Amino acid sequence: MTNLRLPAEWELQDAIQIAFPSKHSDWQNYWEEVIPCYVNIIKMIASYQPLIIVGDDKNEVEYYLRDLEKTNIHVIELPINDTWARDHGAITVQHGENYLIYDFVFNGWGLKFAADKDNLITGELWNKGIYHAKEKIHPGLVLEGGSIESDGKGVLLTTTNCLLSPNRNPHLSKEQIEQQLIKLFGLKKVFWLEHGHLIGDDTDAHIDTVARFCDERTIAYVQCTDRDEVHYMDLKKMEEELQALRTLDGEPYILVPLPMAEVIFAPDDNRRLPATYANFLIMNEVVLLPTYNITQDELALSQLQTAFPNKKVVGVDCKALLLQHGSLHCITMQYPKGSIEWKNL
Repeated sequence: MTNLRLPAEWELQDAIQIAFPSKHSDWQNYWEEVIPCYVNIIKMIASYQPLIIVGDDKNEVEYYLRDLEKTNIHVIELPINDTWARDHGAITVQHGENYLIYDFVFNGWGLKFAADKDNLITGELWNKGIYHAKEKIHPGLVLEGGSIESDGKGVLLTTTNCLLSPNRNPHLSKEQIEQQLIKLFGLKKVFWLEHGHLIGDDTDAHIDTVARFCDERTIAYVQCTDRDEVHYMDLKKMEEELQALRTLDGEPYILVPLPMAEVIFAPDDNRRLPATYANFLIMNEVVLLPTYNITQDELALSQLQTAFPNKKVVGVDCKALLLQHGSLHCITMQYPKGSIEWKNL
């Protein structure tokens, strides 16, 4: 198939998709913390653009959202395992004048967690007629949305730790996976980062936790300047990898460093949590930056604003999301303009 393109996140969007926490998920142990966090995130997103919420109990979801303006909120009841829509959500690809919906295999980040219900969500939404797309395709690969970054011009940024994980596609070599990505997304170049992994991250180093395209010439990334920080050497090597990358026209990328968040520990067992400012969500009018009520929040906001001169960067408290080892980008998936069938919502 030719004439394929994976849109960049900053292109115009129809909607954002999330999954609302279930009492039957691992969130049950942090219910009092996570529900106010989710309600606030939903309020923030829906104040700017439409939001599709998948939940296993529509009445319960609507109860928790009872005080919010509902114009942009669409709740769909489906069974779920967890809330990481970035990784089980559909990946929308442009094919000429139409869209294709890619329904990749989601296996719980390399068989770490149950994913049987989440892996069916895209298919169920397709059956409900939610997508305005020519076709839904099962590429056959295990692939999560958080593991790839697109500049919309044919360049993909990813990590070897994740895509070469033995519990994802062990039958394929790096070269074979790259060829599949090029074919599926119409790519001209795939950049593989060998470094960049945060303690507490269950995903085997998703790219959206450490480095992100802001436009086709700009990459925001987590920078560590504290030599005593355990991440220092790994993130320094990742920084050097980014400095060596070149755009399709041979120019170095503009690199925007984001501060390394201070150490945050879980209150119940003192495990280190993977706080990162790279897990921001780009929307039509704004960029939502996860904040954690720590010293580095203000610097992260000001730094990221330099990467988005035409959008307002707004902070949203995501500290509770860290308790299950994710943040804002992890719980969201965007759909490009023209890819949602509004009459079926």
